[in-house]
Amino acid sequence: MSTTETPKVASAQLAFNREMNFEYGVIQQLVPGVRRLVARNAGPFTFKGTNTYIVGRGNVCVIDPGPEDKAHLEALLTALRGERVTHILVTHTHLDHTGNVAALKHHTGAEVAAYGPVKTSRGVRTTSPSGEAFVDKTLEPDRRVTTGDTIRGNGWSIDVLHTPGHAPDHLCFAYVGQRTVFSGDHVMGWNTTVVAPPEGNMGDYIASLELLLPRNDRVFFPGHGGRIQLPQRVVRAYLMHRRWREQSIIACLEDGLRFIPQIVSKMYSHLDPSLAGAAALSVLAHLEFLIERGLVVADQAPPAIESAFSLPRP
Repeated sequence: MSTTETPKVASAQLAFNREMNFEYGVIQQLVPGVRRLVARNAGPFTFKGTNTYIVGRGNVCVIDPGPEDKAHLEALLTALRGERVTHILVTHTHLDHTGNVAALKHHTGAEVAAYGPVKTSRGVRTTSPSGEAFVDKTLEPDRRVTTGDTIRGNGWSIDVLHTPGHAPDHLCFAYVGQRTVFSGDHVMGWNTTVVAPPEGNMGDYIASLELLLPRNDRVFFPGHGGRIQLPQRVVRAYLMHRRWREQSIIACLEDGLRFIPQIVSKMYSHLDPSLAGAAALSVLAHLEFLIERGLVVADQAPPAIESAFSLPRP
């Protein structure tokens, strides 16, 4: 979602790329060894729809089979006729990424690899992109994977990176030898990633962004939207954006705005009403991270949307 920062703090501009050439129902080759099929679930949090990726030829893996959508599944199976799906990789257990996992496994017998169930609280606000209605609580992978693991197929290998923040179980997948990362919802070139408590955690998200900085990747393929060129530059810009957002929130508190709805009204202009809940939760995520570092205090613990926030007394 686009934002306008408070006048007291200059805005950190992000250059979003909302260009995306594709056709629903048609698998497109993006680079050698990588194909994409876009699901028909466009929306304010999913852009044109969820990207399903196919890695390899002959014996392939499928990354994020998409929402529960028979047409999307049939298009995928038709395009892969004559090939064998050996692995299904899941970036995170939000239903727009996992809804077709069970059906694809049923048709192919593929091994499902994911981070696996987590014990942290899951969101309950149905207006949030990480609320209960959006989270797949039933996924049980055949293989639980995390940072340091490698998934190997016939002619391809994928390194696993645990990148919590948007979701506690979020993974990115690095295509070995190709300088290519499938970044899920962790980094998306068309918009900033929503970090919505309790599912999302801003401290984890920023640490996970920093995990990608030392890499030498050529391209990211995100869960929604088109390819991300110069990905490390984009990651640095997103980190800067989050730092500016923190400063904007502190500026609001200095001006006496103690409640999240007041801060949202000050920081966001021309906000789509459908994104108001996500904007409030994003501000809460930043406030939680500021509280962890002793830079902000709340009138209750744990802090909530309804809490009053202030700067610590000197």
